[in-house]
Amino acid sequence: MTDPRNETHATSKYPPGRYGRRREPQPRRRWLVFALAGLVALAGLAIAGRLYTQYGPQDYEPQVQRFYNVTDDGVTVEFVVRKDPDKRATCSVRARSASGQEVGRAQVDVPPGAEAFVTYRLATSDRPVTAEVPACGPLQSR
Repeated sequence: MTDPRNETHATSKYPPGRYGRRREPQPRRRWLVFALAGLVALAGLAIAGRLYTQYGPQDYEPQVQRFYNVTDDGVTVEFVVRKDPDKRATCSVRARSASGQEVGRAQVDVPPGAEAFVTYRLATSDRPVTAEVPACGPLQSR
């Protein structure tokens, strides 16, 4: 049996002068953590706002319903444009070939109406495989 007075326990004390002087713990700066969190949140909101204005709902939103009657020299495109009912619009319609080259492009006037349906026959220089309406905007005077 061992004498409890002779037992040695590991302590967290280091021998004096052996490892240099220990630093005192620094007080926590909670205000710095909150300030940095606030800046990160503000930057996130700014980025979200920018992306919303760039990619969010637009004044003119075109959507191709279908394209058909594809021939070597053209394609018929049906599309709808969602916009303010009293506004007229101009949409860019284009067709691409199997290689990805643009083979036809036209500016199409869209009549007033909240959902204006348009059918347009686009002339092409080669056989198209797809037709799209990449953008619409306010009616341009020509």
